Amino acid sequence: MGASKTHCTTRYCRIRISLAKANFLLPVMALLACGTAMAQLPIYNVGRTPTEAELRTWDNVVGPDGKELPPGSGTAKEGATLYAAKCVACHGKDGEGVFPYRALVGGRGTLNTPAANLTVGSYTPYATTIWDFINRAMPQYAERTLSPDDVYALTAWILAKNGIIKETDVMDKNTLVQVQMPNRHGFYPDPPQAAPDKNRSWLPYWNQAKPAAKSAAK
Repeated sequence: MGASKTHCTTRYCRIRISLAKANFLLPVMALLACGTAMAQLPIYNVGRTPTEAELRTWDNVVGPDGKELPPGSGTAKEGATLYAAKCVACHGKDGEGVFPYRALVGGRGTLNTPAANLTVGSYTPYATTIWDFINRAMPQYAERTLSPDDVYALTAWILAKNGIIKETDVMDKNTLVQVQMPNRHGFYPDPPQAAPDKNRSWLPYWNQAKPAAKSAAK
């Protein structure tokens, strides 16, 4: 027997095709209807415009140049006492980390290896980033309880443990921005927006200041 063929020329077939198109269009039409309805909702004037003081409190991210750093100071010795009281449970006695919390110390020279160890000392490009993160997010479950002096002291302790500064160095808004982190040249924009430096490594775009042109010899 030959294979039978079915031709969709009946009214049923035409209805089935129409229903398939309708099932596709219904969600689109529903979304458009919701958008129109929301656009027509009245304004209830809930809330108020934040004050300048409130905006300054919320907009408190500290950048690489440290302009947002507050007054205060601290040393690694002062930070050791704070660290033992507020940080050791998660980050270990010497900053080695307690699983699942990340280590703060070590890892230098491992970033280009299969066993890369991302720590403050090996990965962070700017010392101000350490201050900023501690200030906003530490200690866990008690954020925003540290004074600026406390944060400077803890930052100094971490930097000293990584061998980046001396234990006697005082960290404040002026000295912290001068700290040279080991991985300061380890980042570049994505996509790259800057030219390679002389060592053929990429510098962050905010460090791409062009050298002043030398005056022609007379």
